Amino acid sequence: MRQSKDISRRAAIAGIGAATILSACGRSPGGAAIAGPSDPAPARPASRMTSNSGFDGWVASFKNRAEGQGYTRTFLDRVFQGAGYMPDVIAKDRKQTEFTRTLEDYLAIAASDERVRNGRAKYNQYGSTLRSIEAKYGVEGKIVAAIWGMESSYGARRGSEPIVSAMATLSYDGRRGAFFEKQLFAVLKILQSGDTTPENMRGSWAGAMGHTQFMPTSYLAYAVDFTGDGRRDIWSDDPTDALASAANYLKSFGWKTGQPWGVEVKIPAGFDRSRAGFSNTRNVSDWTAMGVRDMSGGTVGNYGASQVIEPAGGGGPAFMVFNNFNVIKRYNNATSYAIGVGHLGDRIAGGGPIRGNFGPDPQGLTLEDRKDIQQRLTSKGYDTDGADGVIGAKSEAAIRAFETANGMPSTGLATKALLVRLGGRPRG
Repeated sequence: MRQSKDISRRAAIAGIGAATILSACGRSPGGAAIAGPSDPAPARPASRMTSNSGFDGWVASFKNRAEGQGYTRTFLDRVFQGAGYMPDVIAKDRKQTEFTRTLEDYLAIAASDERVRNGRAKYNQYGSTLRSIEAKYGVEGKIVAAIWGMESSYGARRGSEPIVSAMATLSYDGRRGAFFEKQLFAVLKILQSGDTTPENMRGSWAGAMGHTQFMPTSYLAYAVDFTGDGRRDIWSDDPTDALASAANYLKSFGWKTGQPWGVEVKIPAGFDRSRAGFSNTRNVSDWTAMGVRDMSGGTVGNYGASQVIEPAGGGGPAFMVFNNFNVIKRYNNATSYAIGVGHLGDRIAGGGPIRGNFGPDPQGLTLEDRKDIQQRLTSKGYDTDGADGVIGAKSEAAIRAFETANGMPSTGLATKALLVRLGGRPRG
């Protein structure tokens, strides 16, 4: 869905989560995966429209069905004025790719220095609004801000596709026609209510809209008019309604005020890992009795039923997660996404990085080693699209260019030998 400068590392990571932003794919409100630590990137222009007689016939048929549901022909003609068939949308739907990223890479993007810095700035800018939202819905402002950051890079990447055309194109296409036609009927309800206009209703190619990336059906169920201006406006530059809508969504699925999403913990030596995982829910006191402690060596507060998880595998960071972790997963049903939102929220509120050690990658490099490679390549004039330690398409191309220019085999791999050739020293 949301695309960024380096799609291979920045697009749908969660899937950080989540390849698309569709309810059918585990994204209930509809956002895409995180947009990337180097956001904002320049906004992409809307996809082109082309003439398609089959599509025109389908639209005529849809209008007839919509009239049967009470919509007037005048209204429908207004909605579809200027709408058209978008072949690029079909191409994107056909070519969706599942990206597999380690949790370390995911968090390097989700809670990058730039994303945290921008999040703290937005948190301060909209502090009064976030406090008011928290007072009404009970969802902490840092979590709302983190979702905003993950879904649209704090509003910088809300999407530029005309939603009417995109939903009509995907409905006509037929692969998931029933799902998208349901979204298109929801679009009609939204427009009839006067919340926005067809021209202003823009979002991702797959239908996710606004600052917090709601699909049309989720918008109808959970969007709110927090400003009191008579419109539930998640599209405008003012993020207030969108932020409140995200909070309302989380509240609707059982958010508990004052309960953390999770706490990073230390697992004692000899811990029986068969007792960990999402299938083992225990009281905090039980975990304490097993020797599980927070990262400072203290006992974790009694926040209710919990699980201890090691999403990066044994030896990587461990977390004790609570009910609110599962509520975040209703927004995007991916463990990495929920950790990303929770951790980003903690960082926005002043917390520090993950303290557990992820260990070296298959090439024997640490995250800092990979950052060092990117920084050294950048200093030599090779574009890595930033230095977050995540080796995506841009970094791979930069490595290949450096290798070619220096008589090395073109591998595109970040290795210890490459780091040494660049003048660095591996830490791993």
